[in-house]
Amino acid sequence: MGTGTAMTTPPTSTGYIHPEVLVDTEWVAQHLDDANVRIVEADEDPLLYDALGHIRNAVKLDWHVDVQDPVRRDFVNKADFETLMRRYGIANDTTVVFYGDKNNWYAAYSYWLFKLYGHGDARIMNGGRTKWEAEQREYTKDVPNFAPTTYTAKEPDLSLRAFRRQVEDVLEHGSAALVDVRSPDEYTGKLLHMINYPQEGAQRGGHIPGAQNIPWATAANSDGTFKSAEELRQIYGGKGIVPERDVIAYCRIGERSAHTWFVLTQLLGYPNVRNYDGSWTEWGNLVNAPIEKDV
Repeated sequence: MGTGTAMTTPPTSTGYIHPEVLVDTEWVAQHLDDANVRIVEADEDPLLYDALGHIRNAVKLDWHVDVQDPVRRDFVNKADFETLMRRYGIANDTTVVFYGDKNNWYAAYSYWLFKLYGHGDARIMNGGRTKWEAEQREYTKDVPNFAPTTYTAKEPDLSLRAFRRQVEDVLEHGSAALVDVRSPDEYTGKLLHMINYPQEGAQRGGHIPGAQNIPWATAANSDGTFKSAEELRQIYGGKGIVPERDVIAYCRIGERSAHTWFVLTQLLGYPNVRNYDGSWTEWGNLVNAPIEKDV
């Protein structure tokens, strides 16, 4: 089990409901050798870790191989997640800090999965690789090796995850607000997939009826950090995505919508938000599924 020093988070003036879920680059730099902190790099481009280097003592989480079931379209099961944690040297009481490229896109996806399996202290390094590099902080190509730990995951918390039947229930009963976090051209149906991702397209373009379009990256500043709580409330509240409603977020495979899930639940404190990770690659390929298009 971890035996490091007590975790503290610098005060914040951004108005987040849970400021402790974000740490800045300086905090990470000061905890590189802390035995009770594990830094995890999770990138959209998994080659960055090896090719350009990474933060010292950070482990690599490759979404293509580490957390995906090799046969079914799903995540690894509880036992395999526990095996991964032991390999990374992560115990149940370890403070796990995620960071990555592209506004912490996949870092937030990783955060969501760790919460799905009940990990307690998970955080994101605000600004990710973009901010670390802008501050000219050091990278290394040395791959750390940690002693295996004991780890026991919880059963998946399905209150964080939406499935197709729940989205269908929304369309029938209006039981939640839907937010489509893809690009405007994906939302309108002009594109069947995100640019440069044809392998993750669908048979039909458009969006789920009634969904509001709030692209995921609008939550980030130009330096990769998250916008203030006041700015975020204006962005989402202006489209009817408010804390009084249940919310389901989706994109193409659930990674961009996990970023929005993080913003709504961890930064703004929305009580009931689910990530529909089946997203458009499921919905856009369903027979007889209702779709709206704006083109």
